Amino acid sequence: MGVPQISNRSDRPAWSRRGLLALLGAAVPAVALTGCGASADASEGAGATATAAGSTKAKAKTPTFTVTPADGTKKADFTSPVEVAVANGTLSSVKVTGNDNSTLAGSLNDARTKWTSAKNPYSGTAYTVTAKASGADEHTSTFVTKSPGETFVGYFTPEANATSGVGMPVSINFTKAVRDRAAVEKAITVTAEPAVEVAGHWFSDTRLDFRPEEYWAAGTKITLSLRLKDVEGTDGVYGTQSKDVTFHIGRLQISTVDLAKRTMTVEREGATLATYPVSGGDADHTTWSGIMVISERFKQTRMESSTVGLGDEYDIKDVPHAQRLTTSGTFIHGNYWASTSVFGSSNTSHGCVGLHDAKGASDSSVPGYKFYESSMLGDVVIVKNSGEKTVDPANGLNGWNLSWADWKAGSAL
Repeated sequence: MGVPQISNRSDRPAWSRRGLLALLGAAVPAVALTGCGASADASEGAGATATAAGSTKAKAKTPTFTVTPADGTKKADFTSPVEVAVANGTLSSVKVTGNDNSTLAGSLNDARTKWTSAKNPYSGTAYTVTAKASGADEHTSTFVTKSPGETFVGYFTPEANATSGVGMPVSINFTKAVRDRAAVEKAITVTAEPAVEVAGHWFSDTRLDFRPEEYWAAGTKITLSLRLKDVEGTDGVYGTQSKDVTFHIGRLQISTVDLAKRTMTVEREGATLATYPVSGGDADHTTWSGIMVISERFKQTRMESSTVGLGDEYDIKDVPHAQRLTTSGTFIHGNYWASTSVFGSSNTSHGCVGLHDAKGASDSSVPGYKFYESSMLGDVVIVKNSGEKTVDPANGLNGWNLSWADWKAGSAL
């Protein structure tokens, strides 16, 4: 019996290399098809997710507004600006209107998300704020500012619409002492037509005057602008005025009293109008020298020595044609009780400048009457050779005795 021959074939089918490659090649499309199917399913899922995200994005947040002071505030602060802010949007317009028909201007930041008023709101005023932003309904807010606890005002000279002489300053006297002079002076402007530089000078905590370097030109229109409302003059004390006042300057008249010669020369528009004999203060009661301005006028008035610290030396109830030159009591006035020969020859008064006049102030032929009729508030009267020093610039409306440099040095600005 021979040895059995062992076969190297198994029961598994035998694959040739070519057959295997053919089989793999046939399987690839199936795998690729399965892959495309799986890819298609994934794409459908991603598309659904994107649509949901788009739906969420479409529901953008509505702009919301914040107004300061807050809506409904009854005693809002008036020392800070009004602010309007928007979140989730940009502002297209803001309007702030007071119940006094005033409006507050303002500006937007670069991002247009915040508006700030250029000035503070006024005290004691109800405001309506209207704001608009894209994608939102118009927003309305209201508030009322509180009233200040203490206030001050400024009483001014000359009176509104008055016509004055070329020496009349604009003088303001405050009812409360001013501590923040710069803030108050900044809130007051005096302008002239024709234009000229006008500067302020503080004589005290309650008095501020304005004048140009030289006398006003004849025919000048002067405008005083008071913007004192809610300006804090001192701690917790606020101004109340916001107004414009106009004055006018009349003709140019300057009168020069020479007490060495005992005469007064009146010049109008540069030409001599009249020359009058006068009598000034005696050696014990010399008359102030310097530039003085007529600040008050009385056809007749009472003069008592006790009011100027001279005891009971005189009490004249009907002094005619009296025109005030200083607060301390210097007048240029008519005199009916002295001898006519006194005028032009000797100085016998208690400091005033006197002209011959008649009792009753009705005689038009006498110098006292004539000078009074030719004068007006604000006219300049210059006194020289009196034997007395120059009047204090604060004593009356007499700031012209200060140089322009010294005058401007008295400004708080």
